[in-house]
Amino acid sequence: MPTERLSMRHIREVLRLHYSVGMSQRAVARSLGLAQGTVCKYLSLASRVGMTWPLPPEFHDDVFLENRLFPPPADLPSNERPQPDWPAVHRELRRPGVTLMLLWEEYCGSNSDSFSHSWFCERYKDWAGRLKPTLRQVHVAGEKLFVDYSGHTVEVVEGTTGELRTAQIFVAVLGASNYTYAEASSSQSLANWIASHVRAFSYFGGTARQTVSDNLKAGITRACFHEPMVNRTYADLARYYRTAIVPARPYRPRDKASASYCTSFL
Repeated sequence: MPTERLSMRHIREVLRLHYSVGMSQRAVARSLGLAQGTVCKYLSLASRVGMTWPLPPEFHDDVFLENRLFPPPADLPSNERPQPDWPAVHRELRRPGVTLMLLWEEYCGSNSDSFSHSWFCERYKDWAGRLKPTLRQVHVAGEKLFVDYSGHTVEVVEGTTGELRTAQIFVAVLGASNYTYAEASSSQSLANWIASHVRAFSYFGGTARQTVSDNLKAGITRACFHEPMVNRTYADLARYYRTAIVPARPYRPRDKASASYCTSFL
């Protein structure tokens, strides 16, 4: 469900605090009880249309301000709207920290007649699927849960000491629905790997018949095409929760494609 748009009064206050008072985005968010990402989003929208502070007199009209920030889509057929440069999008996604959301925002910034985020993601998925034909995986509900660590990390500040630490991102995705659970943990150790599974199972309210795991050392003692060896503690977890650990084949990322695909949105 899309987030509710801020009122024009709130948007004016965001602009005033940032440009006139000189407050940082974090301080503005704390002052107005907003998420920092929301403040960043509206400041980017204002910057895109050349809006700073103080606002010209005509911007005191809510309708005028809204139409400037959120212009109605042009009444153009889909085939006449500017299309994204899909090869460039594909190349950019290989860079660390680049997501489809960021690339869609750049696309919207350079085109006033752009498409929605969901359209952008679906069209990219269709385009990328034609690069190398593959067998489509059809997942039965409740059959598979894909688990992995994202290749990205996040910086976490220790509240008492101010120490900056790096946290790993654990992701669990149900195959049939792509329903996703994600959390940050201090490392990829066995204890964190097991605890993340327990919290994921609790979040989903149950387990799938198979848990498709990456071949990290915390869970898989020996990665092998034919006879992979599962860590004893990980095997005990599977027995307790009545699921089967199915390691993905080494160097076959499509075996856990659902988890890999969902990490591109994080």
